[in-house]
Amino acid sequence: MLLATFKLCAGSSYRHVRNMKGLRHQAVLAIGQELNRRAPGAPTPAAWINQVRRSGSLLGSQLEDTLYSDQELAYIQQGEEAMQRALGILSDQEGWKKESQQANGDEVLSKVIPDVGKVFRLEVVVDQPMERLYEELVEHMEAMGEWNPNVKEIKVLQKIGKDTVITHELAAEAAGNLVGPRDFVSVRCTKRRGSVCVLAGMATHYGEMPEQKGVIRAEHGPTCMVLHPLAGSPSKTKLTWLLNIDLKGWLPKTIINQVLSQTQVDFANHLRKRLESRPALEARC
Repeated sequence: MLLATFKLCAGSSYRHVRNMKGLRHQAVLAIGQELNRRAPGAPTPAAWINQVRRSGSLLGSQLEDTLYSDQELAYIQQGEEAMQRALGILSDQEGWKKESQQANGDEVLSKVIPDVGKVFRLEVVVDQPMERLYEELVEHMEAMGEWNPNVKEIKVLQKIGKDTVITHELAAEAAGNLVGPRDFVSVRCTKRRGSVCVLAGMATHYGEMPEQKGVIRAEHGPTCMVLHPLAGSPSKTKLTWLLNIDLKGWLPKTIINQVLSQTQVDFANHLRKRLESRPALEARC
């Protein structure tokens, strides 16, 4: 049903039907109804997840006066689906187990999801406004290799509309080189709704970025980061990172779990140092 709904909306983007108001109205109603039908029921998600899930739909991208190829529409849909699936995982508060807790309050939790596997959830508070994190993680995404030693390089391969990008990420060796170099090709979707920002993504296929010699092609997702001002302290940001990775290759689960959990802890520390080392930037919306 969602695919048929998606095709209906996509049709409204073409010039020969763009002025058919009935079709565009029908597309809006159909997608809204379908996403509401697919949203999970109990338990009730946290308010900030609800805020994005209610607003997160294909409409923002599909009803722009821009023509997309079939492949670009497929990438947009994949990014939207990654966001919905990741937020669905975060919305279920049951079954999370504590992996680690740092002295500063940073916490890593984990949970085994049927048909997905073990996922990790980082919960931290960063002493910087959300706009600073948004600029670093979204607008300056390709600079991550400068401050996060776990990442050698991130490159945007293609930008589709205002919300969707295809990226190639080359990760550094980990666990004393027990985990060799990995790379990822992902579709990423970014949505901002009020004071909440969600960065979501998952593995995808991109013909112009084949597998590299000597590097194992691993897979993300669905995964996401959620940013929102800390309640009562708008100058601070609550960051939640859902990490779901298949590293591929022959690796013991104990090593994989240790690497992924530590990766999240390290990320939070490196991000804080990066933000503290750069002068404050004016907020952008």
